[in-house]
Amino acid sequence: MGARRSNSNPIPLCYPDSVNYESLVYPPYDAPLAEAYGNRFESVYIVLHPFVSVPQHLAWNVTKQYPGDEEILSFGAKYPWAQVAAEIGLPTCAKLYQAMLTSIGAVREELHDYPARDALQHYLESGSVWMPGEGSFEPLLHMDFLHAFEAAGQNELIFVPEFPNADPIQQLSVSRLKNREDPFPSRGTLAAPDASFLFTVDWDSAFTLFFGPRDFVAEVARRRHLEGFFATPTTEHQWFNYSLGCCVVTLAPEDFSVL
Repeated sequence: MGARRSNSNPIPLCYPDSVNYESLVYPPYDAPLAEAYGNRFESVYIVLHPFVSVPQHLAWNVTKQYPGDEEILSFGAKYPWAQVAAEIGLPTCAKLYQAMLTSIGAVREELHDYPARDALQHYLESGSVWMPGEGSFEPLLHMDFLHAFEAAGQNELIFVPEFPNADPIQQLSVSRLKNREDPFPSRGTLAAPDASFLFTVDWDSAFTLFFGPRDFVAEVARRRHLEGFFATPTTEHQWFNYSLGCCVVTLAPEDFSVL
């Protein structure tokens, strides 16, 4: 998907002295997610970017081209990982993610699962469902994320770009983003001004991390039907990978339910 530009006329950035927004970039790959940001947050929920169901005229066998953001927002609908995994015969969403990463060449050779990749590609090419977008905030989740800020009574959010040393941190209006008066940020971190919760997404990742108080995160996930799971104390960025022992995902698709 194409990158978006951030709002060119941001709200002047005023924030508590205790908040170091520059530190709120995507956490390191080699440590448990629960330990990110100095253990600042009670929980982290791994929000899976949904597969995208589209009308037949936008299907792969018609266009051979991934739909643009505007097409996704106008015509696309969320399609669950659990359903795709079940339909192609994969036992877990972790195995489905391994197939996805294999298809885009985003994992080392020894972690490739070519049979699962082939099954996934055949499924996608023969129907009207596209893989989730990776490396940016998924358009079909924009309103869900903005709902979290509204639920917390926040009228603005802080956008921390992927490289805050090179690009400015901005304070953006939630209502203007919701009304699509300003472009939605592409990649980086969306944080509450008091840093009580945040969303962050990284390059090649088909999921967004949602850090915050567990009850609040669970309620937002339940209300907005965000497919995903809470990280355990040992869950790392490469949560799909059994061999690293970072997080053995044992949920079968039928048990991988929305909160």
